[in-house]
Amino acid sequence: MSENVEEGESVGDGEEAKDWSFTSHVGADLRGANLAGANLRRAVFDGADLEGADLSGADLRRASFKRANLMKAAFDGADMRDASFIKARMNLSNFQWCRLDRADLRGIRGRYAIWREANWWDAIMDDDLRAALTKKWPKKE
Repeated sequence: MSENVEEGESVGDGEEAKDWSFTSHVGADLRGANLAGANLRRAVFDGADLEGADLSGADLRRASFKRANLMKAAFDGADMRDASFIKARMNLSNFQWCRLDRADLRGIRGRYAIWREANWWDAIMDDDLRAALTKKWPKKE
């Protein structure tokens, strides 16, 4: 499996869901990768470049994306519970309908991302990001 992919190119074999659980992709160039619906549980993407990647519907539980470039990535409907995104670059990304329970978002700036119907309030994050999201994407009662 190649660690370098062309923009928009699918990663993995065929049309079936990709299973990269428990694998390491530290520093990998995965710009524009199609990982929609993939099993990425406990995978390590620390320092990887996933700018513009499609992670919609992916299982990211307990995965690590420390210092990764996730700018313009699509996470719509992804399960991000207990994942680590410490100091990841996540601006201009989509987090619609994501599960974020206990996800570690410390050190990220996600003000210019879309957080519609995502439970961001259950994530671990810096106070300045929490204040910004409270104003723009308030918790529905």
